[in-house]
Amino acid sequence: MAKLYVVGIGPGGLEHMTYKAVEVIKKSQVIVGYTPYIAYLGDLTDGKELISTGMRGEVERCKAAIEMVRQGKDTSIISTGDAGLYGMAGPILELATDIEVEIIPGVTAAFSAAAELGSPIMHDYASISLSDLLTPWEVIINRVEKAAEADFVISIYNPKSKGRKTHLETAIKTISKYRDGSTPVGIVRNSGRPDTSITITSLDSINYESVDMLSVLIIGNPNTFIRDNKIITPRGYNIK
Repeated sequence: MAKLYVVGIGPGGLEHMTYKAVEVIKKSQVIVGYTPYIAYLGDLTDGKELISTGMRGEVERCKAAIEMVRQGKDTSIISTGDAGLYGMAGPILELATDIEVEIIPGVTAAFSAAAELGSPIMHDYASISLSDLLTPWEVIINRVEKAAEADFVISIYNPKSKGRKTHLETAIKTISKYRDGSTPVGIVRNSGRPDTSITITSLDSINYESVDMLSVLIIGNPNTFIRDNKIITPRGYNIK
C-alpha cells in the first residue's frame, strides 16, 4: 500500500536533513512541494515525478500529494524546517482520511538560527509568525504581548513582506514595553544556506530595512547576554 510522507527538510541543504528524511525521499516515487524548496533537494529528485506550486498553493499541494498516494504511488510532500511548525503536517492530516501518513520531523529555522547565533534559546521560548494571511493581526500581536510579558525568549518567523512593512516594528514596540532596549536580538537571514547572514544587535537598534521574509529574529529574555559575539540565554546552572 502506498504511503504519504510529510517531510521536514530543515532550513535548506542536504547537510541539515535527517537520515530519515533522506531515506523516505529516496523511496518516494513522487515529490510535492513549493518550487524553491524542491530545488534544495538537489539530486534526490532525479528520476522522480515532481509536483510543485508557487506561494499560497499549500492546499493545492496537499490535495495533489493525497491523490498520488490514492493512485498507488509513495509520495513525499516537503516543508522547510519542521513540517509540524507552519508546515504541511496540519493540512495533510485534516484532508487525508483514507491513506497512511507518516510525519518526518526536521530542523526548524529558529533552531538553525539559534545554533548560528550561539545559545539564545536555552530556556522557555515562544515561536510567533507575523504573517496575517491565516491568522488575524489582532490575535498575533496579542500573542506577542503575552510572550513578552511572560519573559519568554521570542522567535519571530515571517517578520516582513511587501504587504506587511510595519508589522515587525509594531511587534518590537510591543515587546519593548517589557524588555530593556539593550536586550540582545539575533537576526539570521537564509539560515542554514550558503548565503547565510548573521546580525547580532539589540532591541532598540534593529535595522528594519535589512529584515525580510527570509529572516528569523530571536529576541532574548531579561537574562540574555552577549559574549564573544555569541548570544547566550542562561538556563540557570550554577556556573562560576
